[in-house]
Amino acid sequence: MSTSDSRSREKRPARKVAAAGGAGKPVADASSAELAREAAQHALAKKAEDLVVLDLRTLSPIADFFVIATGLSDVHVRAIADSVQEGLLAGSRRAKPWHLEGNDTLRWVLLDYVTVVVHVFQRGTREYYGLERFWGDAPREEIADAPGGAGGAA
Repeated sequence: MSTSDSRSREKRPARKVAAAGGAGKPVADASSAELAREAAQHALAKKAEDLVVLDLRTLSPIADFFVIATGLSDVHVRAIADSVQEGLLAGSRRAKPWHLEGNDTLRWVLLDYVTVVVHVFQRGTREYYGLERFWGDAPREEIADAPGGAGGAA
């Protein structure tokens, strides 16, 4: 993946912070789970497949949560990533990703919100990298569309 954000040369902010986020700033740990679920709902709104939230809080200093989704094509991956980015920016947190990668190839788009990292893959790329296998010890929540298409947790 190539860098598509000028902040790539900046040091990554610490994920443990006391204050709530804002544009391009980390969110508080207390709201990381909410941010992950909100990101998942925005992905689900664009019909993301195999949507999973991994809880990494006890396993890694990288992030508190990974949100992993699959898109069926370049256009679908872009739509999912755009929905997450625009939805979180428009929300009450006004969250902007600290780092964004993958918009050039659309095989794997990564949106890094410091405490939450959203991965939007095409199916073959997701299978190849196997993040769920790598983080197999992480508690996981599979997110599915609720009956009637309103969106919700399974």
